[in-house]
Amino acid sequence: MAAQTGQMVAVPVVQAVPASPPPEADPAFRGYVQLLAARARAEGVSEATIRAYTEGLTPNPRVISLDRSQPGTTTSGAIPRFEPYRRTHVDANRIAGGRRTYQEVASFVPGIEAKYGVPAPVLLAIFGHESNYGRIKGDFDLARALATLAYEGRRRELFAGEFIAVLKMADRGISRERLKGSWAGAFGNPQFLPSVYLRLAVDGDGDGDRDIWHSQADTLASIANYFRDAGWRPGQPWGVAASVPADFRRASVASTSRSPTCPRVHARHSRWMTVAEWKALGIQPLAPIEDSVMASLFEPDGPGTPAYLLTGNYRVILHYNCSNFYALSVGLLADEISR
Repeated sequence: MAAQTGQMVAVPVVQAVPASPPPEADPAFRGYVQLLAARARAEGVSEATIRAYTEGLTPNPRVISLDRSQPGTTTSGAIPRFEPYRRTHVDANRIAGGRRTYQEVASFVPGIEAKYGVPAPVLLAIFGHESNYGRIKGDFDLARALATLAYEGRRRELFAGEFIAVLKMADRGISRERLKGSWAGAFGNPQFLPSVYLRLAVDGDGDGDRDIWHSQADTLASIANYFRDAGWRPGQPWGVAASVPADFRRASVASTSRSPTCPRVHARHSRWMTVAEWKALGIQPLAPIEDSVMASLFEPDGPGTPAYLLTGNYRVILHYNCSNFYALSVGLLADEISR
């Protein structure tokens, strides 16, 4: 309060500047949420859940910012080198964490391996990559994040379906406290999307709860179930390192097919041949692999750098995240965990 001097003090008049409408005032978003609610209703979600998860829902600007900054949203065709990525994702901390977790789950993980046919080190490598063995799971409200992504429209049908799946999870008694995760809608130790949880999450410890947030048994069994569903071949590695002769003619093994999914990822692989056929061309596997196994050659950083013969199981890892860097680093981390 100004000191009293006996004089009138002129106070400048400040014109009020209309503020930008808050997110909740966006009628287009509100209308779109009502469309999502109608779809949820048609798919059997209860009115109580629909009201709880749609009333007052607002878009999350941070989610839109993060989505638009993703590599896939730009047209730059330059592919970075894999080696720097490998050093930061197959690092000493992740390897040590995987080996430590392997010891923690030693009492029950052999049963998961036997049931699903997927080696424990591969399951642990996914666990390590997705949430650093449960340490980093995200704290975005899934309903808000997914409604925002669906409204934004870049991948509308995908995220609209995942929003409905969140409501179905809530209808089955999963608390909103659990329904938090990454800005892109993945959650829990294995970072499943809601539709994947509904379809493939399993109760690995027999307590009646598919708890991929806290239970290591449920987490690893659910990842194993995902891999089995995607076509994992028991007894085959994901791939092996290979030596390539200096004079090898790569054009002779170039693939002429185009994958219907993630074509840019698969376009970097050679055509499929048996390991025996690769050996006949001078390509030597540097780890055990049967001659009859079908494999493709991949040199992520080009000729003269580390090369790999990839099996169909590598493509199963790509189902989880369709990125060569991701799938390679998962395979290499699994190899390190098993040493």
